[in-house]
Amino acid sequence: MNEKKINILCSTVDKAGLNIKEHLLLSGEWKIQKELPESWNELVSIHENNKYRIIEIDQHHIYQDRIDEKMKKYGYDTDLIIVASKHKSNDGRSVLTAHFTGNVKNADFGGNPYELSTPAPYMLRSILKNMQKMAQGTNYEINMESTHHGPTDIRTPMVYAEIGSGEKQWSDPLAGEIVAKAILDINVENVPIAIGFGGGHYASRQTKLLLEEKITFGHNFPDYQLADIDKNLIEQAFDKSGANFVYFDRKSMSSSEREKMHGIIRELGYLILREGEIKELGHLKWDMFLKIKEKVEELCTGGGFRITEKFRSEYDRTRKNLQKSDDVKKIELSKELLQETVIVDREAFMESLEKFPVVYIEKENGTLSNYMLGLAEHIKITMQDIINECIKILKEHYEVKYVPQENLLYIVTERFSPEMAKEMGVNPGPLYGKLANRETVTVNGRTIGPEMVHMRKIKEIPLINPPYNPTRS
Repeated sequence: MNEKKINILCSTVDKAGLNIKEHLLLSGEWKIQKELPESWNELVSIHENNKYRIIEIDQHHIYQDRIDEKMKKYGYDTDLIIVASKHKSNDGRSVLTAHFTGNVKNADFGGNPYELSTPAPYMLRSILKNMQKMAQGTNYEINMESTHHGPTDIRTPMVYAEIGSGEKQWSDPLAGEIVAKAILDINVENVPIAIGFGGGHYASRQTKLLLEEKITFGHNFPDYQLADIDKNLIEQAFDKSGANFVYFDRKSMSSSEREKMHGIIRELGYLILREGEIKELGHLKWDMFLKIKEKVEELCTGGGFRITEKFRSEYDRTRKNLQKSDDVKKIELSKELLQETVIVDREAFMESLEKFPVVYIEKENGTLSNYMLGLAEHIKITMQDIINECIKILKEHYEVKYVPQENLLYIVTERFSPEMAKEMGVNPGPLYGKLANRETVTVNGRTIGPEMVHMRKIKEIPLINPPYNPTRS
């Protein structure tokens, strides 16, 4: 029995595949197998090195259902199949793509109807990111394609790596070299896996997320397939992809399509993440991210959240000790304190939050929630630091008195009073504006200072929310 290696499948009827194969063989030393199994009629050649095996056949690979079983039968068992192939399109674009195979409805180009192959999400991410890096400075775009064509009856994880879109690109040595190196330089990252819905055949939003964020994709279904998607296909995609969550390209989907998909996915109990939430994932462990999302939902249903860089760095520093369910705790700020601070200088407050190890929450209407999350080990210090920052911002705008023993803050405000000005003999007009701007004016030989027409008000702000009292209205 031959050693398990990564099998690269190509076909003599696929020009791009042969181009990729040629550049694979130019990259290092390969050993050609001189004696081939006679009963494997489609087999043309096999080349091997210490990690990869190139299997060339004379039939089109999209019709090769169960080829993984055939590979195993003849001693070429593998845990991953990479198909070197062409992408065909009439738009003439120079594009390098990767995708998985499957049929949502009809099987016009190989495979079986309503069947999806077993994808290789980590390899898809690696190949596309390698393509992106190596294609810099060229005219080649990088795209993840949506799931399409056969083979589908494949139990071994499989991914297509392709050159598109026409004869010119299929034979381009530069494209062949890029795809070959992208395959040979595989680097597996264990990141969360999404199932995608929406967008076009080129899944542009999904591609951007895969290349820029710490996620990858399993099967992806474009807009034109959504009408034929049912519960069984979604379950099949989720199970075969080993997926963690679902992503919708919402802008491309109609409201009826979104509602249909939402209904099925809610029934199946799968998690849906918005683009903003995916961007917050970063380098956090998946379990920690889920914990944060769950707690945010408990505190503010439908709210969005932002994880500060300080939280991430503190989490990285202490995560070996973060094994308990209560390692992230709630911070509850005074509603009045938060509201007053945001009113006078929201920008300064938002900037200050980045200094603290917190997760802050925005309500669906865009306003800040007075609830935040922090790491349990220094939750009290973090809360006090945020309160101090609020006081600092308020001091820049008001006369402030802080009484820590009572957890109270007194804000002194002065407001121009037209009534007081009128009593002093000042008629409405330009003089009102001067007094409001704290300028001194003269009326009928009488000097009137701004302090004479401003009303002084003292506002009491609790620094912690009062206990809930059900008897109070």
